[in-house]
Amino acid sequence: GCCWWGRGVIQTTGVCNFGKLNYHLGKRAASEGREAVYPEIDFCKNPEVICSSPKYAELKWIAGLFYWMESVQSYNVRGWNYLKQLHAFVDGGYSDPSFIDAVSGIVNRGCHDPVSVYIYSRSIS
Repeated sequence: GCCWWGRGVIQTTGVCNFGKLNYHLGKRAASEGREAVYPEIDFCKNPEVICSSPKYAELKWIAGLFYWMESVQSYNVRGWNYLKQLHAFVDGGYSDPSFIDAVSGIVNRGCHDPVSVYIYSRSIS
């Protein structure tokens, strides 16, 4: 069986994220008639290719940027919108570390909540 542990610069993980890469950039896109940057790569059957391809060394960066665009830039949950918060962070002189903490949470836990809120909400659900 395949392992879905993290690979690439942002650690692409899980069958869903590898499936999205395959659907948009890989073999599935090509087999369904869409333009594919990597038509011969099946990210679902060979997720290790992200870090092991000598032909496509850029894949670790492509996978990370794809995740960033797909999951971080489009993040808009319970009133926390990444692009609005990014503008506020820049306009505020990069001085509020809560933006960095929230983005780290989105990447690592899938939510912008502080760790204490995340742990508490997981313990009561």
